[in-house]
Amino acid sequence: MSWLMFTTRAKVAAVLQSVLWKRTSVSVLHKNTATMSSDSQWLTADERGQLLLELKAAGWVELEDRDAIYKEFLFKSFNQAFGFMTRVALQAEKMNHHPEWFNVYHKVQITLSTHSCAGLTKKDVKLAQFIEKAAASML
Repeated sequence: MSWLMFTTRAKVAAVLQSVLWKRTSVSVLHKNTATMSSDSQWLTADERGQLLLELKAAGWVELEDRDAIYKEFLFKSFNQAFGFMTRVALQAEKMNHHPEWFNVYHKVQITLSTHSCAGLTKKDVKLAQFIEKAAASML
C-alpha cells in the first residue's frame, strides 16, 4: 500500500469518525433538551412576582449581586441543624438540584440558584418550599 493511499484512508476515517461523533452529540443534545423540564427555565417576571411572594414572606431575600435567593436558618443545636441539612440533602438529590450552603453550629445559610441557566427557576422555588416545610418540622 502506498503512502498516499494510507494517508487518504486515514483522512476518510477521521472524517467519518467526526461525522459520527457530531451525529451522536446532536442526538444526545436533542434528547437532553427534550427531557429538560420547564422547571429548569428562568422564571418569567410574572412567575417571579407570584412564586417569590410567599418565599419572601417567609424570610427569603433576592440577592443583589446575582439571580438567587438566600435565607439563614437558626436551630437549637448542631444536631438539629445537621438533621435539617440531611433532610434537605435527600430531597435535593431526588430533584438533582443542590443548594449552596454554609453551616456553623446551629446556623445554616442557604443560597438557591439554578447553575445550568445562571438564575432562578421553578426548581429553586420548589426546593425552597420544601426547605421551609423541613425547617418548620424541626423547630
